[in-house]
Amino acid sequence: MPIVEKSVEVDVPVDVAYDQWTQFEEFPRFMEGVKEVRQLDDSRLEWTAEIGGEEASWQARIVDQVPHQRIAWQATEGKDTSGLVTFEPLADDRSRVTVRFDWEAEGLVESIGGLLGADDRRVDGDLDRFKELVESRGAASGAWHGEIHGGDVSSRGV
Repeated sequence: MPIVEKSVEVDVPVDVAYDQWTQFEEFPRFMEGVKEVRQLDDSRLEWTAEIGGEEASWQARIVDQVPHQRIAWQATEGKDTSGLVTFEPLADDRSRVTVRFDWEAEGLVESIGGLLGADDRRVDGDLDRFKELVESRGAASGAWHGEIHGGDVSSRGV
């Protein structure tokens, strides 16, 4: 399975970066190829994206989420993908967002794209656009501060 790990430093506090990231339905604003993300409940998401020139849909479950620290997910049907996003405070008004994910390439186009580094470039671009979005706003468009452990929601968000 290909693995991508990329980071970006953003000029906002870690809570702002985290809170904006939890607004999953806004992912199409900064993630290339993502057409729609629907939040089905506190721990389940339905994705639609264009990958390798073809539309794909899948569902993912958040398996671990700790406010202002990390969000981990695993696909439950469709595309075979999993990953982790971490949030690290660097100063009162600066933080680092690191995305690490892996997936099972399907077909020749995805396999070649992975080998040629298309996935690395796409994630770099997504993180740059996230940086631009969150810095231009200065505040998150929403927040969810619940915790999820092992896929179980242990406290409700805001």
